[in-house]
Amino acid sequence: MQRFEQDDPSMTRGVKVLLLENIHPVAAEALRAAGFEVDLRPGSMSGPELADALSGVSLLGIRSNTTITPEVLDAGKDLLALGCFCIGTNQVDLPAAAERGVAVFNAPFSNTRSVVELVLGEIIALVRRLPEKNQRMHDGIWDKSARGSHEFRGRTLGIVGYGNIGTQLSNMAEAVGLRVIFYDTADRLAHGNARRVDRLEQLLGEADVVTLHVDGRGGNAGLFGATQFAQMKPRSIFINASRGMVIDDEALRENILSGHLAGAAIDVFPIEPKAQGDTFESPLRGLDNVILTPHVGGSTQEAQEEIGHFVAAKLLGFVGTGSTALSVNLPQVAPPPPPGTFRMGYLHTNTPGVLAGLNQCLLEAGVNVVGQALSTQGERGYVVTDTDDAIPDQAIADLRRSPHTVWLRTWTP
Repeated sequence: MQRFEQDDPSMTRGVKVLLLENIHPVAAEALRAAGFEVDLRPGSMSGPELADALSGVSLLGIRSNTTITPEVLDAGKDLLALGCFCIGTNQVDLPAAAERGVAVFNAPFSNTRSVVELVLGEIIALVRRLPEKNQRMHDGIWDKSARGSHEFRGRTLGIVGYGNIGTQLSNMAEAVGLRVIFYDTADRLAHGNARRVDRLEQLLGEADVVTLHVDGRGGNAGLFGATQFAQMKPRSIFINASRGMVIDDEALRENILSGHLAGAAIDVFPIEPKAQGDTFESPLRGLDNVILTPHVGGSTQEAQEEIGHFVAAKLLGFVGTGSTALSVNLPQVAPPPPPGTFRMGYLHTNTPGVLAGLNQCLLEAGVNVVGQALSTQGERGYVVTDTDDAIPDQAIADLRRSPHTVWLRTWTP
């Protein structure tokens, strides 16, 4: 693809990138290959530390443990885009980023297989009560007993949230002999022989294993508490590999201790340590047949490498050609490869008449438009315009002064 050079002042001095939280090296390699300066940090950052680190940074890469607030965004005065090298984006104030014109990208599909494999492994381990067998062996106790140990073949798996992960789990679970039912607030097509249920209570009453795969939207906070655990079948199993804030850990503890639930596997927590080696606290520690993992559902080498490739490519596309394809907070525009002409990316308020005014400005400047792509989302509109010659400096200056302009960037071949 032809490389374009930006004439935006924030870009001509070189792109500085900050990658936090042990993002896979392929991301740094791709960004360095484009000529960017990349700073790698192993842990997350917050507050004043992150604000200080953002000085001069054009691109920021994070995972799930770094919180991006309006204050952080205000400190990142040079920030053009943010890459979430993970599935979720609830750690980012997306409206605040959109308001400031900072594009946010994530990897919504890249670690799906890894999460599904972890959940299937946990189902087998919990149904066979392997965690306690393993612990007793390490304690020097030979406990060769089938008490509480079962096959999972023919049992019912209840999936709450039937999106990318839920549907792939559905397919793989059926392949190994589980019956599948699912509940989702959205209208989802059932895969294979999976059966949709209309009410969460119905799923909880039928399923031998309940697994959560919901997103991090605010409405899901506290989704699963004492009431929902009480509605589950006696001696069933609970798994959460979605978001820590969706369940009440204390209520889960009570249901494990009472024997109502036979086991649980939890990969995400309401409060998670910020760095490797930090102390982990949870009311679920020390319980029999409970698997606790440190938010590693998508943490396989294969998934992290794919995420590194995917998000780095989105950042490079945004900086190099103005593409906002799969941005989670700005209007999505996927322009074709630059045709060897002048390109302008224009983020503006979503106000009637802005596009007409833009094209009138180009007409008066005597510039011929050879391609144009526009999209709007909420309070923002974004248009990428290719012209057969450079737009005069005066026209660019006039557009930048417009009260509707968030930012304007140009690329020349």
